[in-house]
Amino acid sequence: MTFLPFINALPGAVTQGIIWGIMAIGVYLTFKILDVADLSVDGSFATGGAVLVSMVTAGENLYLAMFCAFLAGCAAGLTTGIFHTKFGIPAILAGILTQLGLYSINLRIQSDMANLPLSYMKYQYPITLRDINQSLIICSVIAVALIALLYWFFGTERGHSLRVTGSNLDMARANGINTDNNKILGIILSNGIVAFSGGMLAQYQGFCDVNMGRGAIVIGLAAVIIGEVIFGKIFHNFALRLLATVFGGIVYYIVITLVLNFGMKANDLKLFTALVVGLFLGIPYWKAQLTQKFSKKTYSEKEEVIENA
Repeated sequence: MTFLPFINALPGAVTQGIIWGIMAIGVYLTFKILDVADLSVDGSFATGGAVLVSMVTAGENLYLAMFCAFLAGCAAGLTTGIFHTKFGIPAILAGILTQLGLYSINLRIQSDMANLPLSYMKYQYPITLRDINQSLIICSVIAVALIALLYWFFGTERGHSLRVTGSNLDMARANGINTDNNKILGIILSNGIVAFSGGMLAQYQGFCDVNMGRGAIVIGLAAVIIGEVIFGKIFHNFALRLLATVFGGIVYYIVITLVLNFGMKANDLKLFTALVVGLFLGIPYWKAQLTQKFSKKTYSEKEEVIENA
């Protein structure tokens, strides 16, 4: 095996990692900040791609299409949030219901076609496989701008109340915070970001597919967990934690590129992703167990020294 194809594929892997890292930021908002397991992102990711491609091919402005993709994701998040807070449906089930409904909605958006192409020669969009270096720069700028906006927002009073809602629900309610509204807002923002990244991926690959979001939550979790495990001790600032999530997406896609270069079949990637996520989810637990055992051993040794003194 030669590493030359792997080296040549690195810019594309990094670009795709940033796109999925932006999606993972949306997952981070619900999973880490709100402490809510939102599975609707599998549907809203595809919604963003469907809205963008449908609008661009209909002759609408690309940037307007990107904004509408974000709004469509927000609408999906609003649905999940209302199911969860106003109907009393558990967050996981509320996300599944939204995801299920979005499959049909996405097909409608794509004019009942499972796959909708986006011709670069005809529409000249900026994020494309045809110019990976340009795409890498643009995606990097978008990721940094998004992190800066979120850092500002979570520094406001509303942002702080969102973080308190996720950290301690009872304390938030005791302080007069409307936790239901905060949950809805957080889920709306999360799905809006996810759909926006779906629009970016649709541009990059040159098409949207009704199944393009399948497994997105797992990839998002992989990016969040990888970023936390590798960069958690270095990045303590909130903005840097979001940046670590993007780095997690990049690391994930570099690893994917590497294992494909070793000859793994593309059909096995879902299994590989599940194993990677399981491994990284287990690392904090194993570290805690080892630390606990080491502490007990050290304490026992100290007691023994005291008794022998």
